[in-house]
Amino acid sequence: MPLTAYNHVPVPPFMYGTAWKKEATTRLVQEAVAAGFTAIDTANQLIHYQEVLVGEALQALAKQGIARETLFLQTKFTSAGGQDHRTPYDASADLTTQVRQSFDSSLAHLHTKYLDSYVLHGPSSRRGLGEGDWEVWAAIERLYQAGKTKLIGVSNVSAPQLALLCERAKHKPMVVQNRCYAALGWDREVREICRTHGLIYQGFSLLTANQEVLIDPAVRAIAARLGAGVAQVIFRFAMQIGMLPLTGTTNPQRMKEDLQADRFTLTPDDLRLIETIAL
Repeated sequence: MPLTAYNHVPVPPFMYGTAWKKEATTRLVQEAVAAGFTAIDTANQLIHYQEVLVGEALQALAKQGIARETLFLQTKFTSAGGQDHRTPYDASADLTTQVRQSFDSSLAHLHTKYLDSYVLHGPSSRRGLGEGDWEVWAAIERLYQAGKTKLIGVSNVSAPQLALLCERAKHKPMVVQNRCYAALGWDREVREICRTHGLIYQGFSLLTANQEVLIDPAVRAIAARLGAGVAQVIFRFAMQIGMLPLTGTTNPQRMKEDLQADRFTLTPDDLRLIETIAL
């Protein structure tokens, strides 16, 4: 079942992430779609992503009859502080211009006329929101108002920053994407704000950031009881607590297995155990 943003746009319940895939990006996006993923996450940031190669995969998929409209594409604006010298915009331009140039560049990379979701890759600092953050967000809001993206969102954001954005923005974010740590209650504070405001929480690094959970005997016992893999249990946990999980696996078989995480249901006791396991 898809999730639904507060502006009534449906979002697939599982997303394939393309960070750190380098030259394998094209092949892996094609394999992810072949496995059943319909949502792809990327960013216009050459340090960690190859957005152009995501676009190459989309072109190849189109030739196979997989129309753009059947896929959910999400990419990000990354400020100069998160880029190297290869910025997808004029780094000396004002921030509003940078957002517009980065967005237009993303459309060209992905061979599309619109985006399903456009995300601010992160505030400019770890605390508060500065004038620059508000200028960038206003530019992103204008893209949404113009109908160029169906959703807007923010990533790598703290609970106080998100609360401030929801309080003061003309259009509050529809999606929030954070690295999700079990030791922080699976980002409980941010998820609570998302729940209050009707935002879709996207969790990444669910496995890589929580290796100790994957080897925990109690979690392994749940997996054994259900005849499931430990990764499937974590992804199913995420779904049942209202999270949209991302996976970045490079293994085609695991892609299929990850998508099968919705074929079983964790009990309330299972959920409580996993939610508090690292606290």
